[in-house]
Amino acid sequence: MKLLEYREKAQEFLSKGYALPQYDREKVKEETYKAPEWLHFGAGNIFRAYQASILEDILNKGSYGKGVVVAESFDEELLDRAYRPYDNLTLSVVMHADGSIEKRVIGAITESLKANQAETADWIRLTEIFRNTSLQMVSFSITEKGYSFNDADLAAGFDTKLMMGKLTMLLFERFKEGMFPLTLQSMDNCSHNGDHVRDGVFAYADAWVKQGIVNPEFADYVRDEELVTYPWCMIDKITPRPNDAIVAMLKEDGFEDSDTFETARHTFAAPFVNSEEAGYLVIEDDYADDRPPLDEGGVIFTDRETVDKVERMKVGTCLNPLHTALGTFGCMMGFTLVSAEMADDDLRTLIYKIGYDEGMPVVTDPGIISPKAFLEEVLTKRFPNKFMPDTPQRLVMDNSQKIPVRFGGTIQEYIKRGTDLNTLTFIPLVYAAYARFLRGIDDWGEPFELSADPLKEELMDIVKDLRVEEGEQDFGCLRKLFTRADIFGADLYAAGLGEKLEGMVKELYAGPGAVRRTLHKYVTM
Repeated sequence: MKLLEYREKAQEFLSKGYALPQYDREKVKEETYKAPEWLHFGAGNIFRAYQASILEDILNKGSYGKGVVVAESFDEELLDRAYRPYDNLTLSVVMHADGSIEKRVIGAITESLKANQAETADWIRLTEIFRNTSLQMVSFSITEKGYSFNDADLAAGFDTKLMMGKLTMLLFERFKEGMFPLTLQSMDNCSHNGDHVRDGVFAYADAWVKQGIVNPEFADYVRDEELVTYPWCMIDKITPRPNDAIVAMLKEDGFEDSDTFETARHTFAAPFVNSEEAGYLVIEDDYADDRPPLDEGGVIFTDRETVDKVERMKVGTCLNPLHTALGTFGCMMGFTLVSAEMADDDLRTLIYKIGYDEGMPVVTDPGIISPKAFLEEVLTKRFPNKFMPDTPQRLVMDNSQKIPVRFGGTIQEYIKRGTDLNTLTFIPLVYAAYARFLRGIDDWGEPFELSADPLKEELMDIVKDLRVEEGEQDFGCLRKLFTRADIFGADLYAAGLGEKLEGMVKELYAGPGAVRRTLHKYVTM
């Protein structure tokens, strides 16, 4: 069985548990080509596993008849190897915590384009789409780095190479065609994500006005809240790289399009995508015109304040801090799967206590999602899912950038309430573990490679003289680390936590086995 054979071999697909499109895909492709309503930048795994799957649900209901066009500006090899050979079809494999597997062919992606001016035909097509009055929403899953810009690219004018510059060029085409309304919807997992799009567009528009290559009215257009909007959203969906166990299962079914690959830009992909069952997409309902009916697929539309509260609930209490705890301890304790960590009594107890005992008392309640229910799902279904190949090594990527967001709000809320931070145990224990983690030595005394982090070398240098051994040594370097409010959300010495943290760090450095001993001591107190 192959993706391109899903129609002629429908009975074989269905007999092996594969769900198939329930609509006339050729008609959807035709209608979308003539009058596209949704264009998405970012052809990575999460788009196929989540946003495209949401649209697939809607198409199958028969209440909507347009697909989504995807464009890729960073890793064009994805289109050449995972999209175009399969007519933009993909196989979604959802791994449920109960061991069941959901397999379905996704046909909602109708066209794939390279967002590269050198790809002349594709760029002309993108220009046509932006000029079309039918276009309602342009969305993004390009990672936080994808919204970056710099002076050199701003000065390059229409020779721009970065995504926000390309987007602004395309917006200029829409402006010239008739100043039609449009919503630019970030769907990336970063706080206040719509602001990242807005800031990039404003920067390029202003730079080009100064250079005289666009007229000032264009800068007014992208700032006109009646014409161009930049809503926030909160997205939550784990889509690990393609898993070998899934490959084996698909091959056993006789499904042939199951080979995985790594692109030159180190993206891991395949004609299929695997993901967890849970998913949340909460979007600020601030659209310049109509929008695709994503609410029919489970998307929650609400106001900006509520989106922000959902984000803070997830990032500051119910999910991301637990990820950081499992990632930091897991790397030092030799774990390679999050699900395996959840079978460890000490680690499981640690994140339960972080979530329920220290996070929940100051959690932000968004009203539309219960924090306790969200946390319960994370702890009992999502993290223990043995079929999810998520790793602690992934969880600690860019750790220095994540810790202040994931724990800083809780620390600040306790300070605001006048609570003695020494009444906290488990968040400080994670902070202390980070000081041990930065040494790059596991609990058996062997070195391990720290995941990518922009401050990795700088922070490792602070603790480089600390030794993983029993006995006295000078821990004075910790003051240089724990006074970093940019990393921990507060100057922890000024907040009164310095002495407690020093004590925990000393225990964690006390020779091989100290990480396990220290963790066990505190979670069983």
